[in-house]
Amino acid sequence: MEGILPLFKPKGLTSHDCVFKLRKILKTKKIGHTGTLDPEVSGVLPICIGKGTKVAEYITSAGKTYEGEVTLGFSTTTEDATGEIVEKKLVTRPILREEILKVLDSLTGEIVQTPPMFSAVKVGGVRLYEYARKGVEVERPSRKVIIYSIQLLDEQDEWSGDTIRFRFKVSCSKGTYIRTLAVMIGEKLGYPAHMSSLTRIQAASFKIDDCFTLEEVERLAGEGRVEAILKPLEVALSHLPKLKINDKVAEKVKNGALLTIPEYLTTCNGPMVAETMDGLALAIYAIHPDKPDLLKPVKVLRNDLG
Repeated sequence: MEGILPLFKPKGLTSHDCVFKLRKILKTKKIGHTGTLDPEVSGVLPICIGKGTKVAEYITSAGKTYEGEVTLGFSTTTEDATGEIVEKKLVTRPILREEILKVLDSLTGEIVQTPPMFSAVKVGGVRLYEYARKGVEVERPSRKVIIYSIQLLDEQDEWSGDTIRFRFKVSCSKGTYIRTLAVMIGEKLGYPAHMSSLTRIQAASFKIDDCFTLEEVERLAGEGRVEAILKPLEVALSHLPKLKINDKVAEKVKNGALLTIPEYLTTCNGPMVAETMDGLALAIYAIHPDKPDLLKPVKVLRNDLG
């Protein structure tokens, strides 16, 4: 069994919980997920199976899209709805649509975030949430992330009440904390805030409409039809630049040969996929660190095509 299973992760389960359940359902151990989703977050979680695990990092490092909700009026320890209230400040004036749009625009592009204490980031070899559970506050490293786009989903012109909520859609780079983004939106509007709900609707090329629930996977497994819903490795790599190679070069690629850089890829700095004329992915290549005119194999995906 080989490929990518686009799973719809439900609320209440960790990403690891999903992998554990799927190992039992599919009766295979070689399964991995492509980036942790918090237990209270639902949505797209591509699961790599068999040789599919070779491309997990390229799905993890790709951009993501979420639909979430910000609540203004109080902040929490976890920056989401599961935490204890840290600060409360009732909303005493109407919040106008134009204000929110201006704030969202100001947060588009490269921004700096500090991971929340309740997160899986490691400091000194220990995950932040482990410190947080012990009540220990540690200095957290800030990181630069990219917000490609962010839009307001609600159509009303103003919001009023002691606490207010509005929905947004955001496309962002790897490592973005949407919880922290919700807090930043609140700060710019002058109120403590938290993320009150979140669904990931896209990860790399996998969209929410592509996904299957655990129950659906279990039913299909019982019918012997799971392999029909697995996506090939090529789908997981579709967002990467492609290096087209002929059959003669393909034989060299399968053995990890260095390649010259074609002119159309000279501006590419990241990983690229060496694929046959038929679109079969053979390996991942990148610019050679010591020979910038050559490409070096990072990972051979298939070497058993003969």
